Amino acid sequence: MDLRTTDLLVQPDGSVTTLYTEVIDLAALGLLQIERASDVEPDSTGHWWAQLREGPKLGPFTRRSQALQAEVDWLLEHRLQQR
Repeated sequence: MDLRTTDLLVQPDGSVTTLYTEVIDLAALGLLQIERASDVEPDSTGHWWAQLREGPKLGPFTRRSQALQAEVDWLLEHRLQQR
C-alpha cells in the first residue's frame, strides 16, 4: 500500500470504510468509528502472524513487515471491495 494514498469505500448510506492512515484527516469526514481489524504478533519461535478479526490467521512470516503487508493486502481485497 502506498502510504501517500488511501482508498475510501463510500456506502450508499454515506458511511465510509477505509484502512486507518494519517494521509487525510478522517475526522473531516464526520464522526469516526475506529475498529481494530487484526492483531499482528510473534509466536514463541519468532515467526509473525496476522490474525484478522472475522477472518483468517495469516502466516507464518519471518518479518513483521511481511505480516503487516499481508494484513493490508487481505483487508483491501476482502473488506474494501464494493458490496
